[in-house]
Amino acid sequence: MSRIQEYIQKNPQESKRLIGLDYQQLQQLIAAAELLHQQKKNESELKKVRIIKGGGGRKTKLLINDQILLTLVYLHHLPTFQMLGVQFGVSESTANDTFHYWSELLRELLPASLLEQVKKNPNEHEWAQKILAELELIVDSCEQPIQRPRDYQEQKSSMEGKKKNHTLKNQLIVTPNGQEIVDVIVGKPGATSDINIWREGQSKLAATQKFQGDKGYLGEAQISTPQKSRKIEN
Repeated sequence: MSRIQEYIQKNPQESKRLIGLDYQQLQQLIAAAELLHQQKKNESELKKVRIIKGGGGRKTKLLINDQILLTLVYLHHLPTFQMLGVQFGVSESTANDTFHYWSELLRELLPASLLEQVKKNPNEHEWAQKILAELELIVDSCEQPIQRPRDYQEQKSSMEGKKKNHTLKNQLIVTPNGQEIVDVIVGKPGATSDINIWREGQSKLAATQKFQGDKGYLGEAQISTPQKSRKIEN
């Protein structure tokens, strides 16, 4: 058991400050995540052709509860994976792999956007597209600073040109009032342009969908962007 898990068990009132969820919500999320993890594990086992008996191989250093906590700590505080590994007593690479595995599962349990909620039901997805096509959605991107990658090619792809630092880029599409997240794309290398990220997810919405965006989306017929002001000559 990690120190963080032990601390939360002794001080459940501190759960929200540490990971953004109160203690009861945390327990419910862990139970649901463990169940989904077991379902996927069982499905994977059915597809395998085994030569030796299952259950062998290297054992994980962290309990499932701690793996989920590690993921939640990262999402709430955004530490480096090196620091996360130190906190949970594992290597940097193990912390990285653990986060990426569980973040995908948690995203299934807690869809990050409207389109993720309806994607498994074609009828609901089509209905959502029709409703959204009546609105002019807002699209924008933001950058999240990251530790400088060790690999040179990763350094190049994550380098954001204007501020000269390493980032990951995220894009949000929201309703005009900003109260509903329609779609979200996360973790693109910082050097990726806003317009290329938008084009990647464009097929999720109707071809007639209209958007508002900043000057990073100039040139797209579906996106209205601010008009460039003319210089006044004296």
